[in-house]
Amino acid sequence: MNSKEELHLVKKAMKGNPKAYGNLIHYYQDYLYKTAFLYVKDEDSALDIVQESILKGYESIRKLKHPQFFKTWITKILINNSLTVLKRRNSTISIETIEDITKSYLQPMLEEKLDLYEAIDNLSEIYKTIIILKYFNDLKINEISSLMNIPEGSVKAYLYRAKKELKQYLKEDYLYAK
Repeated sequence: MNSKEELHLVKKAMKGNPKAYGNLIHYYQDYLYKTAFLYVKDEDSALDIVQESILKGYESIRKLKHPQFFKTWITKILINNSLTVLKRRNSTISIETIEDITKSYLQPMLEEKLDLYEAIDNLSEIYKTIIILKYFNDLKINEISSLMNIPEGSVKAYLYRAKKELKQYLKEDYLYAK
């Protein structure tokens, strides 16, 4: 779907067309699931978050001020729902759970990926969000800035600091020395 088609669908959805909204969600469903999964690392919770985000989006799409930022807007709803779920369960996931998920969902090099995900989980909430949006969802700095309502310079600074912290976490045996 090109941006012109997407903009047309968003405008139709904003006027109350459920089919247009459904087409938009169908287009972004994998992206939304992937983002939710990266936060909660649980298939069922990620699916619940996506479902809740889609419903909240549908209920409030008429409030969307700039149709060209639909993806950013729906992502913001999804992230807020993900963070709510994490706060409810105190974001503790056992290594066994991560291994089970990783075996079925991710490629080889399990140990390195587990270390990376654990290191990302150790980051502060804002750093974690920026890393996920930038490197897992391929969003640009300006998109992240818009999504998080912070200046682009702050996004760059947070990204720099987050990468610096990740390097520290990922040094040999750092995570296991705690």
